[in-house]
Amino acid sequence: MEALSGFISLILAGFQTPTLGFLLGGMFMAAMGSRLNIPDQVYKFIIFVLLMKIGLRGGMEIRNANLAELLLPAFFAVLIGVIIVFIGKIALARLPGIRPVDAIATAGLFGAVSASTFAAAMLHLDDVGMEYEAWVSALYPFMDIPALVLAIVLGRLATQKEELKSTHKHKRKEVNIREIVIDSLQGSALSALILGLLLGLLTKPEPVYESFYNPMFRGFLSILMIIMGIEAWQRLSELRRVAHWYAVYAAIAPLLHGGIAFGFGIIAHHLTGFSPGGVVLLAILAASSSDISGPPTLRAGIPSANPSAFIGSSTSIGTPICIAIGIPLFTELATIVF
Repeated sequence: MEALSGFISLILAGFQTPTLGFLLGGMFMAAMGSRLNIPDQVYKFIIFVLLMKIGLRGGMEIRNANLAELLLPAFFAVLIGVIIVFIGKIALARLPGIRPVDAIATAGLFGAVSASTFAAAMLHLDDVGMEYEAWVSALYPFMDIPALVLAIVLGRLATQKEELKSTHKHKRKEVNIREIVIDSLQGSALSALILGLLLGLLTKPEPVYESFYNPMFRGFLSILMIIMGIEAWQRLSELRRVAHWYAVYAAIAPLLHGGIAFGFGIIAHHLTGFSPGGVVLLAILAASSSDISGPPTLRAGIPSANPSAFIGSSTSIGTPICIAIGIPLFTELATIVF
């Protein structure tokens, strides 16, 4: 009973956190018909600063870390991203009213990673005093890129299959995986994160990190949450026009994916000493759904997929559930298990 009451308290506290509060505030403003508009260039600048901060911190810690401890969690991150895409593809594609290509795009978005949710999880662990390896941020691309690449490859194959059925042809075009990987790495979000990692690893950016990136992090994250809240409400109205199964999937997927990653994290803990906080962050990486790198990458990579389905389910349902329930749930689970 004490564990249950403690978890309920954490859930209620989660709804009062600034991160979720600003997200819900953005949704409320959009629901009230507010004309509040934050320019796209401001949004892109905020994303750049947040990812640079995460990358710089990860790079600085990797510089001093034992790489042997990083290898197993990195391998698990790749494996988890791939598993999530296949789970979503198989589960969603079998439901009525869902096109295979839309199922794959949705699975790819949930397999990829949300930088804002990950940042919120790190702040939460800092607030509750749960320690974690700072190089955990380096796991971001290990999960994000394989999930997006796999989704695009499967999505293009599904699109070709639909086209061949409609035209009664039997010859498939070759899917260039190398090109897809390069396109993913050249995306603005991953480019910023990788740049931060390299600068943190190869230079000594501590002065600029402590004077600019670290102090500005919470403020910029709160603005990003407002922007995401506005988009979440807009996408929610679009989501109503497509199959309601997306809403069911988006409600279940964050906790299911996070639970799978938590299990892998326990294995890493016993084999390499991966910290409880690191296990929680690995779970949140899996529980989150991409809000930065994923949408533009999947729009370009699978143009035949319906953005209202995969972005709507992620932004409107998946992200709030991950922040409000997933973060406190896996934090409390870590205190019980470890």
